[in-house]
Amino acid sequence: MLHISYGSPPDSYYLTRYHVLREPLGMSIGSERLVDDLEAYHAWIEHDGQVVAVGRAHIISENSDGSGQDHAGPDASFIPAFGPLATSMVPRPVFQIRQMGTLPSVQRLGFASRILEELEETMSNLGAKTGFLQARLLAIPFYESQGWICIDEPYEILGIGPHRSMMKQLN
Repeated sequence: MLHISYGSPPDSYYLTRYHVLREPLGMSIGSERLVDDLEAYHAWIEHDGQVVAVGRAHIISENSDGSGQDHAGPDASFIPAFGPLATSMVPRPVFQIRQMGTLPSVQRLGFASRILEELEETMSNLGAKTGFLQARLLAIPFYESQGWICIDEPYEILGIGPHRSMMKQLN
């Protein structure tokens, strides 16, 4: 079952986010939380009574280039800006997808696609026309299959690994 909420999803959502995105990197519990989680839309899928896939989206503020901290905890890595937002080439509002993840035992069953589609639709309903995200290199083929394109060269987010920024124009 697909769920979406603004602000505060259940603890089971954060636990899945931790298990998929942070625990494999040796990070501590709490590193899955972001400073602006209460200002974002969160989508998740429950399957057989367990949260198995998660993702979130937020509108990037008018004065932001998308750069910031990777998480709310101490020693958070820095996330670079999205190049197109440093210029006025991209009309606002724009949105950012973050913290997408699916438990390995249920990958390739379409859960991530459903979450991404729901988040894109929600952002479109809020007036956003363009989305941005930072993808781990292994996730790039998935996002490309969903219509996202790479907009820069690979870069390293310390403690997380290599990434590329991606962008998608909504209809």
